[in-house]
Amino acid sequence: MTDYVGELAGLLLAARRDPARRITSLPGHLVPATMAQALAVQHAVAAELGPIGGWKVGAPGGVRVCGALPAATIQASPARLDAGSHRLRIVESEIAFRLRQALPPRGQPYTRTDVVGAIGTMHPVIEVCESRFVEPKNFDMLTSVADLQSHGGLVHGAAVTDWQRVDLAAQRCQQFINDAVSAERTGYPFGDIIDLVLWLANEGSVWAGGIAAGQFVTCGSWSGALRAPAGATVRASFPGVGDAQVTYA
Repeated sequence: MTDYVGELAGLLLAARRDPARRITSLPGHLVPATMAQALAVQHAVAAELGPIGGWKVGAPGGVRVCGALPAATIQASPARLDAGSHRLRIVESEIAFRLRQALPPRGQPYTRTDVVGAIGTMHPVIEVCESRFVEPKNFDMLTSVADLQSHGGLVHGAAVTDWQRVDLAAQRCQQFINDAVSAERTGYPFGDIIDLVLWLANEGSVWAGGIAAGQFVTCGSWSGALRAPAGATVRASFPGVGDAQVTYA
């Protein structure tokens, strides 16, 4: 581990352990200058947080990125989180897949057929975003990538086994905060959802041994990133697919 990676990873891990040590600003030499630097820090942070239970993958601005999700941060709906330790309470309604078959690194790239065959179930999920920075909007995408893309938790709804019947281009999503609609849209917003999982299998997850059986892959926000007040209940609803719910107790 280089001095740069160790120094920034150390600050991020300290802020995870103690919210009072959240970062207001970074000295210039610690701001990631390249995606390779940002990912090196992310990998070092993830290695300290225990087994990987899933992945988040997306393409902000057309750049494909992913983040490893610690297994300890993933739980079934309905979930309860402590509002005091979850300061930002940023919530995103998403669709995730859970693999029934591992996709480890190999010499021949995986195909779309391989990925579809490896997927076991589809799930409605809420990604809970938290940051090790006092105000994440003050930092760029590469710094967010270093911080596991601001991951704070993943709450998954019930499994959908016949997931290939779901037309995600026509699928409706509604996000509720305390029973009021906070966001809604129709159609997956990022093109071909399987293509993102394919990229993750062939490139993004290779450093960690690929995507393991049983891991979740969540594929980007349908609702946008919205903040919930302390005490709120948030519900992601995908009619015909299911719901996921989290309460900030």
